[in-house]
Parts: sequence; C-alpha cells; structure tokens
Amino acid sequence: MGKSANNTSQGNLKWWQLSLIGIGCTIGTGYFLGSGIGVKIAGPSIVFSFLLAALGTFIVYNVLAKMTAKDPQEGSFCYYAGKAFGKWAAFGCGWNYWSSNILVMGSQLTALAILSQFWFPNVPLWIFSAGYAVLSILVVISGTSGFDKMEDIFAVVKFAAILMFIILAFAALFGWIGGGDAKPTGVPVAPKELFPDGFKGFYASLIYAFYAYGGIEVIGLKAMQLKDKKDAPKAGSLMLISLTSVYVLSLGLAVSLVAFDKFSEKESPFVTALSDFNLAFFPHVFNGAIIIAGFSTMTAALYGVTNLLVTLADDGDAPAVFSKKLTFKSLPLPSLILATVGLIASIVTALLLPGKIYEYITTAAGILLLYNWIFIICSSFKLLKLKVWNKILGYIGLLLLLAAISGTLLEKSIRPGFYVSILFVTIIGIVCLIMRKHWKSPKSSTKMKYY
Repeated sequence: MGKSANNTSQGNLKWWQLSLIGIGCTIGTGYFLGSGIGVKIAGPSIVFSFLLAALGTFIVYNVLAKMTAKDPQEGSFCYYAGKAFGKWAAFGCGWNYWSSNILVMGSQLTALAILSQFWFPNVPLWIFSAGYAVLSILVVISGTSGFDKMEDIFAVVKFAAILMFIILAFAALFGWIGGGDAKPTGVPVAPKELFPDGFKGFYASLIYAFYAYGGIEVIGLKAMQLKDKKDAPKAGSLMLISLTSVYVLSLGLAVSLVAFDKFSEKESPFVTALSDFNLAFFPHVFNGAIIIAGFSTMTAALYGVTNLLVTLADDGDAPAVFSKKLTFKSLPLPSLILATVGLIASIVTALLLPGKIYEYITTAAGILLLYNWIFIICSSFKLLKLKVWNKILGYIGLLLLLAAISGTLLEKSIRPGFYVSILFVTIIGIVCLIMRKHWKSPKSSTKMKYY
C-alpha cells in the first residue's frame, strides 16, 4: 500500500459525505453485538469505556487526517508508516491490516450466525457461518453494479435501527410502555452500580469500545476522494461526534433498563434491554436489520481485502502470484481464494469452539486494528511538526490504545484473543526478517519508495 508518487488528484467528495461514509463503515456487528460482551464484563461503566475510546479514536483520526492533508497518498497509513520508519513498517502495517480485516470478517461472520440463532437456536453456528460465507462470496464475484448504492441504503437501515431502539428505550424508561412486571432498573449512579466488577471489568471492556469505532482507518483511505484534502479533520470530527452521541446514548439506555448480568455475547444488548417490555415485533425487526447491515459490511470487507492483497503484491510486499491478472468479472482470483481460506478458517473454528469463538475472534480483531492505530500515531510524531499540545494528545492516545490492548489480559474469557493477535504479529515479524535480504537487493530498489 505504498504508492509513493505524489497524488494530487482532485476528488469529488464533499466533507459531510465522507462523514456519512464513515458512519456507515463504522457501525457494524462490533457495536450491535460485540458491545454486549463489554456490558457483561464492565456493567454500566461501558459508557465510560466508549467515551474514552471516542477520545482515542479522535486522536488517531486527527493525526491521520493531518498527514493526509499534508501528503495525500493512496497507501494512507501504511505509506506513512513506511515513510517514517522504513520498508519493514509499511510491510508490517499492510499485512497486519490484511490480517485484522480477515479476523474482522470472521468476527462478523460469527456474529451473523449468532444473530440467526435467535430464530433457529438448534442450528449449529458453523452451518450459519458457512451459509453467509458462500452468499457473501457469490455477491462479490457476481460484480453487482448496484452493490455500492445498496451500501448507502444499508447504512440508513443501521442508523434507523439504533434510532428505533433509542425511542422505544426512552418510552420504556418513562413507563410509557411495559408488560407484566417489567420495570426499568433505573439510571445507575452509585459506584457499585456503575462498576459492578470494579476497575478490572472496566479496564477489560475498553477493547470492545475501541472495536466499535473500528473503521476510521478506511476513512483515511477514502479521504483521497475529497475535493479539498484539508477538510479531512472536519469530516472526522462530525463523524466521531455523531457516533459517540449515538453509542453512548443507546448503551446508557440499555444498562438503565435491565440488570447488567442479563447481557451476554449470544444476543444483541439492545434486544436484551427491551425483551421484558412486551414488544413482540422489536426483537425480530431489530435482529433482521442488524443481519442485513452486518452482511453488507462483511461483503464490502471481503471485496476490500481481496483488492488490498493485490496492492500489497504490486508493491512487492506479497507473493507475485497475487498481482497476476487471473480475474473473474474483474476480481483477482488468487487474492479472493486466499480471503476465502480465511473465512473457511473462521467456519472451522466455529465448529471446534462454538461457545467462545465470537469473543476470541472479536478480541483478536480489535487488538490487531489497534496495532495499526499505534503505527499511525507514531508515524505522525516523525512526519508532522506537532505543537506541544498535539504531542501530549498523541501520547494520551498511545496510552489509551495500550490500555485497551493490555486490558484483555485481565479477563480470562477474552485473554486467548490477545494471544491470537500476538501469533499474527510474530508471523508477520518473522516474514519481515526473512524479507530484509530481498529489500536490500538492487532488484527490489524500485519497490522501496518510502525513504
């Protein structure tokens, strides 16, 4: 992802359109379902986790947008990592991003299977996962011309689902709707209510809050399409303010309606929150909306990962076979096959570990994303002339990212996800060491454009 020729091409995207794209790309199953794990671990304090994650996300996006405005490049954060630290950083960043996206797809695939079990609880996870994987691959290879337009509709569906929950949750909280003995638990204010598992639970939940904001790096890539690249920070600010407001309000309402120990990774926390309020239609409508939106996000990710590998191969950072033009309906087959192997691995894992697979994959995917965010902040220290206050903000961002990553070690149920992320990083690191000889050879000098 290291196109180094200075790209000054004029895009046609307005800054507010980039904000809408960002919201559509970011809201996904990590928020709709993954936040349930965070609530289970942290209780009502998950709201504070989301506020801290919003601050960390803003810091990362802000420096990425500034680097984009100063030096617009198609390779975005991977190009900046290479320019700041050398070829190894660009290579590691690119493959870490590819790996994280494969895990994100696996997480979404498992989430879709879990959500489908709402209607068919006796059908094994791996069967649903396999079905959604096949359907996603078929959509991608069909080359449906209207799919991009459908993405905008799916983004509206996601946002409408959240707004529907917020309206109904307010109605339940004020006693306008109810059923039987259903009564809101009330807004938690006492420390013991807010932090039922103490600081440990809050600390461990940070990763799920950050994961719900995952996608801002995609907006860094999309910023190349802005009419004025200097509008990138403004677009990011609007996007994050909108996301944070919706996230915090909806989760705050959810934990005010039912006791936190009712939440689990097997059901969306928003369905759980209204399950006792005599709204027979809501779980079905909401679940269906999430599945539609989640499937669209996963399919878009599959398309993106397929093309990402081609870019890595073009830059000499992946085997040449992936840059060959073996295409079907304009899709590079070798790259699509490797991405499909990643999906199959998720299905096999769901078969072997049906109970904990979602927590493990989601945790690992979130951590790998944050490794790239650390690269973004560290690159900005070398490439931007930051004022003292901006440098302090950068270090605060690094501390928040490291806290989210290290917090996963405190919770036994999600700890394996940390080890999975370390395994990926170790493999990438070993390959980096092997590739150093190739990068130093004269034949590869044309590829090394980061210095």
